[in-house]
Amino acid sequence: MAEANPEVDVSAAAESKKAKKKAEKKAEKAKAKADAQAASGGGEAAGAIAEEDVSKGLYGDLPIIRSTERSGRTFVRVDELSESLADKTVLVRARLHTSRMTGKYCFVVLRQQCYTVQGIVTKGDKVSKQMLKYASGVPKESIVDLIGVLKTVDKPVTSCTQQNVELHVNEFFCVSKAEPRLPLQIEDASRAEGEEDDAAGPKVNQDTRLDNRIIDLRTTTNQAVFRMQAGVVHLFKEHLVSKRFIEIQPPHIISAASEGGANVFTVGYFDRKAYLAQSPQLYKQMAICADFERVFCVGPVFRAEDSNTHRHLTEFVGLDLEMAFNEHYHEAVDVIGGLFVSIFKGLRDRFASEIDTINKQFPCEPFQFLEPSLRLNWPEGIALLRENGVVTGDEDDLSTPNEKLLGRLVKEKYGTDFFILDKFPLAVRPFYTMPDPNDPKSSNSYDMFMRGEEILSGAQRIHDTSMLIERAKHHDIDLEKIKGYIDAFRFGAPPHAGGGIGLERVLMLYLGLKNIRKTSLFPRDPSRLTP
Repeated sequence: MAEANPEVDVSAAAESKKAKKKAEKKAEKAKAKADAQAASGGGEAAGAIAEEDVSKGLYGDLPIIRSTERSGRTFVRVDELSESLADKTVLVRARLHTSRMTGKYCFVVLRQQCYTVQGIVTKGDKVSKQMLKYASGVPKESIVDLIGVLKTVDKPVTSCTQQNVELHVNEFFCVSKAEPRLPLQIEDASRAEGEEDDAAGPKVNQDTRLDNRIIDLRTTTNQAVFRMQAGVVHLFKEHLVSKRFIEIQPPHIISAASEGGANVFTVGYFDRKAYLAQSPQLYKQMAICADFERVFCVGPVFRAEDSNTHRHLTEFVGLDLEMAFNEHYHEAVDVIGGLFVSIFKGLRDRFASEIDTINKQFPCEPFQFLEPSLRLNWPEGIALLRENGVVTGDEDDLSTPNEKLLGRLVKEKYGTDFFILDKFPLAVRPFYTMPDPNDPKSSNSYDMFMRGEEILSGAQRIHDTSMLIERAKHHDIDLEKIKGYIDAFRFGAPPHAGGGIGLERVLMLYLGLKNIRKTSLFPRDPSRLTP
């Protein structure tokens, strides 16, 4: 029989005694914790069990909406929440803009496009602590359905568009939950221009905005900008239709460069090359030759120009028009000038609230214009520049700095941000521009300006085939490359004129936004092809 090892026995006894003390200490801690929970009402977990959830079924995450049924419920839009609905129960679907829990209250702001309203979840007989906790935990930018009673307020809620009411929430459901960590904060993206970072909080730079454009577009400012963009298109069409214009839909994939130039995007077209249209001009003119008389179109325009400036895009929306006239191209200039006045008046009168929203973030002087529009001849414009120290030749084109200076001088002298500059030098205009019959160095062409930047370039087009060929040769243009263009005028063409407008540039300048990317939904420039 083996002898017991006294060293092993002593060691085992010590370990057993140590484990026993450890267990006793753990039991004491557990008892102390239990006593403390009992003294405080059972703690959070015990309290949740002990306290009845009176709001059960009135809050939570909704199942994915898969179009299984239509309940017939009426959803009230945020902009409809006013005193007229006071003391009525309403159902609102909106984004959770912000939420803040204070004691037994959870304050939320709901946002729907340009409009916001305050809501309050208050712990009470119908709202449990569990519901309050749930409401405060829903991530910002989630889409929620709230049911509650709309109440008037004693003091205006100045942080919201719906300042005279607030929603007292009884039911709180999440329709679609946003991820808790956002790539940018709506509050940061909405800060007023000029606010210092350390005083108001961080700002969001342009690349971050454009990289996360989906969220950036949710700001009330951007919602207002693109409502106004849609408004410009509507006003453009509305006015021209009232003047007997017909809307056409020209192609944007073409067989040759629109204007015989090199700044075009080439695309594969089955077994040959094609190009993205730089302009719908050829097709507008063909429609005039087809006796449409007055036409317009709205569509994409592509420019393969490596211009990384505040006002250039490689793809933008063109608002183009062309019209036949009887005796003088000024018939077309008058129509275009009247078109711009109609657009400016429409924006001013129909979009006052949107302009106010945008100006809160991007302050700007109201756009000034005259009716009828101011029209200056080229020599008058050059004289203004020379009177202010600019050295320029009679046939030199306007540089960008000189355009801006001329805009300031015109504003000072005539009190208008919009004007027409007529009779450009023939040497700086395209080959298809009609020469001035009274001055061989001048042309029947015009540009139009907003806040010192060109937003339309137009002219009377040469409609005689022989003259067109002569002018093309003068510019050393390969006639074979523009054969399709020249052939359009061989079977009788009325005198006509027109121009092209950049939608994004018009809106940028009207609102004084300083960068065209702010008025392009998903901008394309030499360095950006996504999202």
